Amino acid sequence: MRHQITGFSNPTIKRLRSLREKKHRKREGLFLAEGLRILTEALESGRTPKILVVVEDTELHPLAQKIEAATIADGGDVIETSEAIIAKLSGKSNPQSIIGIYPDHPVALEELDRSKSNIWLVAQALRDPGNLGTILRTGDAVGAGGLILIDDCVDPFSVEAVRASMGAVFTQQIAQARWPEFLSWLRDGPGELVGTSLNTDMDYQSVQYQSPTFLLIGNEAQGLPEEYEAACDTLVKMPMMGKADSLNAAVAASVMAYEVLNQGRHR
Repeated sequence: MRHQITGFSNPTIKRLRSLREKKHRKREGLFLAEGLRILTEALESGRTPKILVVVEDTELHPLAQKIEAATIADGGDVIETSEAIIAKLSGKSNPQSIIGIYPDHPVALEELDRSKSNIWLVAQALRDPGNLGTILRTGDAVGAGGLILIDDCVDPFSVEAVRASMGAVFTQQIAQARWPEFLSWLRDGPGELVGTSLNTDMDYQSVQYQSPTFLLIGNEAQGLPEEYEAACDTLVKMPMMGKADSLNAAVAASVMAYEVLNQGRHR
């Protein structure tokens, strides 16, 4: 059932707006996603919002109508409100006309099935939510098993990361772990750990990657710590023909993921 909220001071609006902050997302176990494309991706992945927020007095797009029907069928709430309140929720001056509030869905390492895919993405101390969301999007594009976040990474369920993922936050499994925990789990089964680094002469296209391949991408500014590089089975780098000495972390992840994908396709 729909109900209308028009006041900025309404407790529900305050609660939903608080989800823009990590501490409140963690406490509630909820996150915010906006836009018809992302919410449709969620629905196609079998996820419906606990709360759906739509602009009042507007006719919904047929896809939005499906999302609303699924929300109500699953016991969720639908809120009609003003564009101004939706702008406050999204943090944008030109917001999308539909917002969904979803349960977050991190998984434990032990829940990951490494046989699910030949490609897994691993990011260490990633700081930029746009990079994280783009890496999730790449993972979806190449059919990766998921994204494993190592150490203190930016929250994958932040508004910015979800937006940059273009819905891949709903299609990719996301696990978080400290480095020793991840390394112990990895070595307890099949898998080659491949790190990207400037401290090698190994060209990324000269290696025959083993299955499954875990692609380890380091922090945007510092790259991988020395001990993490030492633990990799293989270190590779991409040729840099200009003055830049490295690629953006998300771009590097995409280049590497497609190289692994293409090797598998052409075997």
